[in-house]
Amino acid sequence: MNSIRHVPSRVKSRRTETTLGAEREHFDKQQLTSISKAISASETPVKEKHVRRIILGTHREKGAFTFWSYALGLPLASSSILSWKFCHVLHKVLRDGHQNVSAFSANLHDRYGQLVALYAKLLCNKMEFHMKHSEIPPNLEASDEVLERTAGSDINNVFQLTVEVFDYLDYELKLAETVLRQLNTSIAISTTTSGQCRLAPLIQVIQDCSHLYHFTVKLLFKLHACLPADTLQGHRDRFHDQFHSLKNFFNKARDMMYFKRLIQIPKLPDSPPNFLRASALAEHVKPVVVIPDEEPQDDDDPEPLIEVSETTQPITQSQPVVESHRLGWGIGLFYRDVQIDNLKREIEMLRAELERIKAEAQRYITQLKSQINSLEAELEEQRVQKQRALVENEQLRMELEALRRQNNEHENLQATFLEAEKRAQATEMRYSKLKEKHAELVSSHAELLRKSADTVKMLSATQQTQEEVARTKQQLAFEVERIKQEADMKVRPLDLSNQITYMVEFCLSYLSSLIPGRSFPVVYSWKSKREKMNMALQSLQAEKEALMRSVSERDAELSSLRQAAQLQQSSLQQERERSSRELGELQGKLQEKVTSEQLQKKLLEEQFSLLQGTVAEAEAIIQDAVAKLDDPLHVRCTSSPDYLVNRAEATLGSIDKVKQGHVNYLRNMGDASSLLRALTQFSHLAADTIVNGSATAHMAPTDHADRLTENCRACATQSLLFLQELKSRASLQKADPTAIHVVVQRILKLGQELQPKGRDIRQEELGDLVDKEMAATSAAIEEAVRRIDEMMNQARKDTSGIKLEVNERILNNCTDLMKVRWGYLIRCCLCKGVLCQELSLDRGTHLCFQGCWLGSHADGVSTDP
Repeated sequence: MNSIRHVPSRVKSRRTETTLGAEREHFDKQQLTSISKAISASETPVKEKHVRRIILGTHREKGAFTFWSYALGLPLASSSILSWKFCHVLHKVLRDGHQNVSAFSANLHDRYGQLVALYAKLLCNKMEFHMKHSEIPPNLEASDEVLERTAGSDINNVFQLTVEVFDYLDYELKLAETVLRQLNTSIAISTTTSGQCRLAPLIQVIQDCSHLYHFTVKLLFKLHACLPADTLQGHRDRFHDQFHSLKNFFNKARDMMYFKRLIQIPKLPDSPPNFLRASALAEHVKPVVVIPDEEPQDDDDPEPLIEVSETTQPITQSQPVVESHRLGWGIGLFYRDVQIDNLKREIEMLRAELERIKAEAQRYITQLKSQINSLEAELEEQRVQKQRALVENEQLRMELEALRRQNNEHENLQATFLEAEKRAQATEMRYSKLKEKHAELVSSHAELLRKSADTVKMLSATQQTQEEVARTKQQLAFEVERIKQEADMKVRPLDLSNQITYMVEFCLSYLSSLIPGRSFPVVYSWKSKREKMNMALQSLQAEKEALMRSVSERDAELSSLRQAAQLQQSSLQQERERSSRELGELQGKLQEKVTSEQLQKKLLEEQFSLLQGTVAEAEAIIQDAVAKLDDPLHVRCTSSPDYLVNRAEATLGSIDKVKQGHVNYLRNMGDASSLLRALTQFSHLAADTIVNGSATAHMAPTDHADRLTENCRACATQSLLFLQELKSRASLQKADPTAIHVVVQRILKLGQELQPKGRDIRQEELGDLVDKEMAATSAAIEEAVRRIDEMMNQARKDTSGIKLEVNERILNNCTDLMKVRWGYLIRCCLCKGVLCQELSLDRGTHLCFQGCWLGSHADGVSTDP
């Protein structure tokens, strides 16, 4: 024994090389055995232990030389089942094997041939994708930061990466749909070996699809933040198709008995994310696929826990048998000592690592104590700031009371103004009516004047006619008198002539009787003259009667004209009196209207002056807030994103009120109450948003801090420009606070991005979640210890001697390591997904990398080591 252990170093190194060569040969044989068992023509699912051994071989070789050297000799074209299982194994190797694994393609024409062709296209696309984007690991378990770094800041690269992820997911879904469709049309189901042979590769497809779906959502939200919505309509349609296909695939796979014991398939939301709404990104939950712990499988070639090779390289026949036995026995002892030394070195390395971790934990504790001290100093400073804020709040309260009193006075003045305006409106209506009536009176007066002039003309004509009639009457009277006298003078001769005529006629008749046939000419001439005189007398008499009738008619007409003239003069006098009265009333109302217009003008000036005073006060508040951004004392102030979001939302509401108040003031410039109230509220809320935005930026990352500070200054600039426009009557009409609304909206978005992601957990649920996680972790540790004990008891039953001693040492070291429980990582219960680190066993303090303080836990361990 001693002679073997004290051999020369040259012989010992040669023997060591021989032993290592034997180990490599033995491992290669095991790997080839696993490859041949995993890739076989039998229609059974691939066993995980064979695939695991192949993957370990790729990491040991730093490549897949052994795998490909065996795979090149496989008759893939002759057996579609063999090709299918080869694709399955290659998919597993590409996901979890070494990064130097390369390509394969196939083209078969039966049912398995179609699956093989799709699987080969998927694997080729997978290799091309990961060769192009080496930052993303083949198992696609990349963080959002890695994805962001891979996409870069160039929108063209983001667009191209999104298309490539779409293609990647299309290959995965096409393969899954084809497998499920063949199962639906085939006798094989998930409980048969033939069905399981087809379904087994879908486990890797489910794992890939969950990550690719998350990548697609993140990239599409980033594209929608930089490009118009119309440009990305095709991307949204393609994503919706993939979403429904993936959801259908997950639902079908979840109902299959084969997958229930091998994988936990996540549930997708009922509807795809709304990429047109940026806040929908916060509602997205990354689907997580969980692979349960593998159960031990029954097989015809069980493996020991620790493989200790007791065989050595074969000895040539030329050597003696005794020497070969001695050499084999010596090499076996030497190999045992080498393994023991290796295990001791590993234990020493683990102890050194444990010491390093303890030292690092102590350093973390020191850093945390320094952080606690700094936080206490900041807390004291916050108390001072709080006291100062209380004083400022008291001052603001006093200013608010003064503003309330001014508002009350303004409301009283406004009520007085409204009453005066109502009276002015009533007066205006009466004035308009009187004005119309005055116009009517003026027109009627002008008409009456025209009628009066006509009447005067008619009256003068009538007087002339009366004078003419009087003259005619006198002439007629004179003529009548003359005619009467002539008639009287003619009547007497007429009577005598009548008597003479009678006597003459009597004598003539008598003579005619006495002397028949004789004529008397003198008598007949006299008779004719008499007849002419009678006719002249009759005509004069008729003329006299006509003149008398004309005189009577002229008298009647003259009397009617006198009566009409008297009526016209009386009505004209009445119209003049009424016009004078209405004119006096109109002059009084006109004077009252002028007075009301003067009051209205004075009220408008007072309202505008109140607006100018409010605007000046608002400018002072905004300028004071801007001055705090550059104040060195303000640099040490901090604020939470939640409070910033609250202030920004309130500011947006006040901007809408300012818009409405501005519209109301332009509609009625005699009432500026709504605009004054809105400006007062807006100035305080905007200043509060600017100050708290700057304070929030002091604790934010550099990029967010710069953008937040820039937007705060832009908010102040736009607010001052809007207030400046309200100062002038010329620019009052075009004043618009839309630019302020846009800037405050950006501040709100930045505040929402800075909010912790775990705000949906209530305070009372926090302790329960931590307790549940600790209990689950403790149970997992106890189960691991129990299984180690079982393995130790099994090793004691099945092995003995050196192998048992080695196994016991390894298991004891594993048990010691489990008891130490160093370096556990847990998930933060506040921010959901950000890892925290437990620093020690008894007084662990969980502090999230984002600053979420969980407090102390005695047994705080997690299932995520």
